[in-house]
Formats: sequence, structure tokens, C-alpha cells
Amino acid sequence: MCGIIGYIGRKPAFPVLKSGLERMEYRGYDSYGFCVLNNKDEPFLYKRTGKISEAEHELSNLDVKGNIGQAHTRWATTGTVTGENAHPHFDCQKDIFLVHNGIIENYKELKQKLITEGHRFTSETDTEVLAHLIEKYFNNNLEQAVRRALKEVRGTYGIVVISKKEPQKIVAARLSSPIILGIGKDEFLVASDPAAIVTYTRQVINLDDNEIAVLKPDDFFILKEKPMVSIEWSPKEVEKKDYPHFMLKEIMEEPDAIENAIRGRLIIKEGTVKLGGLDSVSERLKKINRLILVACGTAGYAAKVGKYMLEEYAGIFTDADIGSEFRYRKHILDKNTASVFVSQSGETADTLAGLREMKKKGILTIGITNVIGSSQTRETDAGIYTRSGPEIAVASTKAFLGQLSTLAMLTVYLGRQRDMSLVMGRRIVSELSRIPDLSRRILSKAPEIKKLAEKYKEFKNFWFMGRKYNFPIALEGALKLKEISYLHAEGGPGGELKHGPLALIDENFPVIALCPSDSVYNKMISNVEEIKARGGCVIAVATEGNEQIKELVDDVIYIPKTLEMLTPILSVIPLHLFAYYMAVLLGHDVDKPRNLAKSVTVE
Repeated sequence: MCGIIGYIGRKPAFPVLKSGLERMEYRGYDSYGFCVLNNKDEPFLYKRTGKISEAEHELSNLDVKGNIGQAHTRWATTGTVTGENAHPHFDCQKDIFLVHNGIIENYKELKQKLITEGHRFTSETDTEVLAHLIEKYFNNNLEQAVRRALKEVRGTYGIVVISKKEPQKIVAARLSSPIILGIGKDEFLVASDPAAIVTYTRQVINLDDNEIAVLKPDDFFILKEKPMVSIEWSPKEVEKKDYPHFMLKEIMEEPDAIENAIRGRLIIKEGTVKLGGLDSVSERLKKINRLILVACGTAGYAAKVGKYMLEEYAGIFTDADIGSEFRYRKHILDKNTASVFVSQSGETADTLAGLREMKKKGILTIGITNVIGSSQTRETDAGIYTRSGPEIAVASTKAFLGQLSTLAMLTVYLGRQRDMSLVMGRRIVSELSRIPDLSRRILSKAPEIKKLAEKYKEFKNFWFMGRKYNFPIALEGALKLKEISYLHAEGGPGGELKHGPLALIDENFPVIALCPSDSVYNKMISNVEEIKARGGCVIAVATEGNEQIKELVDDVIYIPKTLEMLTPILSVIPLHLFAYYMAVLLGHDVDKPRNLAKSVTVE
């Protein structure tokens, strides 16, 4: 959940570290810190609570010597938000410095043992235990001390370690928390996120679990040779450009995310799609009769939409499971079951745990992922990249559109292997090719949606409802609003209103109703009438040309007409904009909402 960067090379380390932390601010944090080694002086150690921008003047005027260092942004887990609990952490003698992402599950017992042996602790964190363990085993070889220390811990980690006693060496290691090495010219970087290093190099090596890397000024080595991959993002893609927030920039990039997902993959004449990442398992996929989709958060709602698509058009029985629950259930599986894991980062801890469980059971695993080289892409049997580009805002928007578009293509791919006709295949892929332009039409109405937010900004509670394909979109709309505006928002199926939620409805509880002209439109209108009969106000998302709905609801947001299975790709866009404008009007930090992080790499 936190951000790590380390640097060793010919440049002054501090500006590189500071730049790297600033590029990872989107992940969310409550404190941060730096450590830079200098052969001539004592290490520079700087730890603060709050945001880096709050100390910009002080940081910009620091004269920090040294060409090796580490830095970290922290979200408090073990230990409160204090400068002492911020990383880097150090040993008794302040010789060894360490930054860490993850959780040390047995830190209490290790800490008690180390205290008995005479170690003195200065923080409340689990991380500090690692620094003292490395001190305990240090015998003029930092990587060997790290290896011995890690054998004693239970939990997860991505760590970067430096030492005054070996001031020309960085040691990095990972277990279930991402660490990448950046290979530059006369310099090496290590980070938890490509955004931190893409300015300096686009050639990276991903560490696998239980691997340790050693970086020196002119060389590096790891336990086994690994291939380099290229980061496809450019530095400009992780900048806000002229937008006030990354989230607005990424919402405006949603048509591009759809376009990138489908580019070169639609074969309209044949009514099918080309997904090269599935070629190696194509024959196995023909035999499956059950799919399990596993994801968390927003990706989980994409999976729920995918369930409707795959069952209706591919004819495959499909489950959509929440990753954090899936890993603890007993599963009834057979050789004709396949699993699909959906994750923007490819590092979501609960999703990866489910993936590893399926691999143990011999179940075919497929990944839908945005990040090349991520743990998920390396561990699945096959996969599809969504190609959404870097997503910086904590609340996911354009990546969700990439996931929905990819699931639509997967539906056609599997459907054409089965009973989907050429005519139906052509109809879906032809319409999918139009979706980017249709989505741009919705974004052109952003000023209208901003006015709606201004109208409703004083309300504290919202209900989102939809049916069939748009039920998961109601959940997504509610999630976005609560994530960034901190308002109470709930989502649910329209048909469940009378089974309880209707008790909430009054003039102070607006409802956003997803009412496209589809197979369940009349049912949704009945639900809207139930709300209006009880004095509730309704904002409807409806299909262009539907003028009658204006007579029933208080406000309407129109979306273009498309195939029912593709309506979620369009209907979610105004909900993203509504949530964004509400949060801005309420004065919240849209890109970095409180208590949340971009990539959830711990349970």
C-alpha cells in the first residue's frame, strides 16, 4: 500500500528519491522519510508526518550529500501516525536503515526476544523488528544478514536496506509485495511502483517472491537471472497536464482506455476477437464449462458485469467472487473449471492469494491486468492486458472501463468457441468498436453533470440502483461517491427496494437510477415510481431519445444507445463525473482520499 524507492549511482540521491516519492503520492500516505548515505558524514535521516508538499520549501533548500539512499511513504498500519513510526527504520547503532511494505505477522514475539537480547526500539511498528534482526546477523555482509533475518519472519514484505558499514550497496527483497529494479546508465533504482522510476529508466526487472537483489554502483545481481521488460508508460503519462486532478484527467481518458483495450483485437468480418495472450490455452478453454471471476473493489464490480456477459452470450456458468472471501471458501472444482483474476495493479494481495490457491489445485488461471510484469501476469497461465496506461488517482476510473471492455472481448472469444453465431459476434464487436466515440459524447456533457453536483452537494445520503448489467454499476457509482466525497452512499438492485432499502427513502435521500432502454427498463421504471410515491427525488441515467422519463424523475443524464451488454461501459461514466464534482465541491483531496491506498498489497 505504501511507496518505496532506492537509488545508487553517480547522481546526488536525494533529488531522485524526492521525485520518486512525489510520483507515488497517488497511492496515499500519512508520513514519509528519507535516508541518504555519505562516506564523509553521518547519514542524512529525515522523517515527517503529513504531505511532502507541506515541507516543500524546507526540502528544496536542503543540501544533501550522497549517491545512495532510500525513501518511503507510509500508511499507518502497526503504530500510529508519528515521525518515529515513519520509515526508514534503523537498528540500535543507526548503522542499518530499512524501508518496508507489507506486514510482519510475528513481530511481537520477535520484538520481545530482541528486547531480551538488549535491542532498543524507538517506534511502535512491526518494520523496526527487521532492522534489529539484520543488525543481529550482520557480519560484514549485508545481503547475508538480510537473508538470515528474513528466514525468521512470517508475513509479507518488499524491503530496501542500506548500511553505513557497506555504504556502496543496496539490498532489496520481496515476498508478496512488489519490488522492481530499474536498470539505468551508471545507476540503479529500486521501487515498489514503476511511476517512481520511469523518469530515469524504462528497463526494469521484477523480483519474484523470496528473491534478494544486491545493487552496487557499477553492477547488480540476484539469485537467478531474470529477463528485462520495458515499461510502456512514458513520463508524460504520469503527469496531470492541464487538469486540476489526476482523477479528472483519467475520467477524460476513459474513451482512450476503451480504444486501447480493443485496438487490433476486433475482427469484425469474422465476428470474433484476437486475444494473443490466450493462444497458449485456447484448446483448454474450449473444454471448460464453468468460470470463476475473482477480484476486489472496483475490479470486483467489473467481474460482476462480466458474469452477466459470459453467461448470456458465451453460455458458460460463471461465478463472480470477492477476492478477500474467495480465498477462505471451500471450492467445488473439476478439470473443466477455469478461473479469471481481474486486477488493475496485478498486485492485489487477496486476488493473488486466490490465484495461488487455484494453481495449487491445478485449475487453469487467466489474468486481466493493466501492469506489465506484475505478479499476477507472471503467475497466471495466460492473460490479457487492458492497456489502460498508468492510473494515478486512488479511485479507479479508466482502468475499470478497460476491464469492462476486456471482459466483453473475452465473452466474444469464448462465445465464438461455442454457440455464438457469426451474426451475433459481428453485432457485438461492431458495436464495441463504436463505444469510444459514444463515451466521448457523454464526456462532452461534463458541465451538465457538474451542475447536478452543485444542486445535490448539500445532501448527505444517496442510493444507487440498477438491474441486470447495471446492478454492478450501481455498486460502482456508490463506491466512487463514498471513496472521494466521504458521503454515505449505497448501491443495490432495483428489485430489492421493497425488501428493505425503501425504508430509507425520503426527500433527503436522493436516488440515482440506471434506466437505459434495455430488457429491464419497465421494471426499473416501476422501482422509480415506488421512490417517487414516497417523496424521494430521482436522478435517472437514461438512453438518448427517452423524453417520457423526464415526466417522472427530477433530473436526467442521457447516454447514447448501445447493446444491452455494453451499456455498463457508458452508464458508469456520468457516475464517475458526478462523484468527482461532488468531492471537489466539498473541498476534498480527490486523488488521495483519506484512509485509502491505490494498490492493496496486504490483507
